[in-house]
Amino acid sequence: MNKVLFKLHRLLALLICAPLLLISLSGSVLVYKHEIDALLMPERVRVAAVGEARQSFDVLLHAFNQAYPAYEVTGWQLFADPGRADLVYVMAHGGSEWSSLFVDQYRAKILSDPSPPKYYVTDLVREFHYTFLAGDIGLLLCAVVAVLLCIQALIGMILHRKFWKVLFTFRYRARPIIYFGDLHKLLGVVATPVLLVLGFTGAYWNINQLSYSLAKPVMLSAPYIVGERLYNPTLSIDALLRESQGRLVDFAPSFISLPSKPGYAINILGGVSGQNPLYSEFANSIRYDAQTGDFSGLRDIRESSVTAQMKNSFRRLHFGDFAGNWSRLIWAVLGFSPVMLIASGIAMWRIRRPQRLRQAEKRSNLAN
Repeated sequence: MNKVLFKLHRLLALLICAPLLLISLSGSVLVYKHEIDALLMPERVRVAAVGEARQSFDVLLHAFNQAYPAYEVTGWQLFADPGRADLVYVMAHGGSEWSSLFVDQYRAKILSDPSPPKYYVTDLVREFHYTFLAGDIGLLLCAVVAVLLCIQALIGMILHRKFWKVLFTFRYRARPIIYFGDLHKLLGVVATPVLLVLGFTGAYWNINQLSYSLAKPVMLSAPYIVGERLYNPTLSIDALLRESQGRLVDFAPSFISLPSKPGYAINILGGVSGQNPLYSEFANSIRYDAQTGDFSGLRDIRESSVTAQMKNSFRRLHFGDFAGNWSRLIWAVLGFSPVMLIASGIAMWRIRRPQRLRQAEKRSNLAN
């Protein structure tokens, strides 16, 4: 049984090693996406927050609408870090694609022009991470790699089910085959739980996105072309925010979703103080009619089904930010571990290859 599993383990490693290397490298980079953005373009993503109070949303929206009258705001993201600029999603009149820009929330200043997806380096890396920049084919390939990674990790767990015997064994002065063998087993034991989480959540998202992408031509005969504001311009977003915080105790808004199609509502998403750390910052939502501003619904993740709560936890589990910088560091390091596992696996294969060739030659000579 172990011999069959070992061969399957090796075969799967050969099949997915190249794409998995690329996914692992890009994923570890994305754990620190904002920090990289702050190094590459600090004037866009960072703001001076000392001694300043953020402007009201009505003021911020007015400033944007004045600067870009041919665009409509469809989403406004706030961050817990006060030194991080707001991220605003917009759509141009006469189009159906979204763009994004950064806004200084303390001075109502537009920090960048509307830019399409994949415009910035880290956005390009993110797109590469789950599609290889190959559209639906890339989505499918990344989903397959994620599923095979889960299978590979499970096989590794079975092969090393008595992992406690090797957990603290690393004979770094031993012969190369023993050195690489110990390194491979130690890395596998430590990294497997994280790799299973990353593989499962990544496969789930890619399969969901692929299903949506394939069904989109059936659901929509033509994309909606933005031509006007789809919410009542006299509504006060600040008033809705105050009302939302009365609906949920200790509610902290993190995203304001404005209508991008006729009939859509205004949604205010956010977290609640003291909520499960695995729930995302968008876990709860409060919905308002886009024309009247009347309350029309609420989603409290704490009262949702177990399935909904599990799905909501996928975001933090995949990016590893549920316990601050420590969990992000662990996710970045262990997310990179497939590179080391593949390297140590190849090293063991190369060391053992001459021995296997000699054994094959010996069997051939005996047969003759």
